[in-house]
Amino acid sequence: MLVPEGFSWGALFFGPIWLATHRAWIAAVLTLAATMLIIAYSTGASAAVLLLALIVLLGLSGHDLRRWSLDHRGYLLAQIIAARSEFEAFARLLDRRPDLKGSFMPPEAAR
Repeated sequence: MLVPEGFSWGALFFGPIWLATHRAWIAAVLTLAATMLIIAYSTGASAAVLLLALIVLLGLSGHDLRRWSLDHRGYLLAQIIAARSEFEAFARLLDRRPDLKGSFMPPEAAR
């Protein structure tokens, strides 16, 4: 599974929903709980500032939370690849790890 580095616009705009769609359940629940606590115990401008800070923090760390969730489920970090696009990163991964090529080929091509 390829997980990009950098800012996550999806996490910024959709927060816990984005985390849940990426199966980062623990992070999604904790984010939702933090949002509820901020709403319940803060008032006025302080609530707005805290919610804005949480939203920006999610944008900055969304992909890191996905990686943590994958690590927590038993996935291992195999390669770190720098590329301009996901397609280029995938191509570089297959160049570095030719043993993976067979698992991504259609059954007809494997014969």
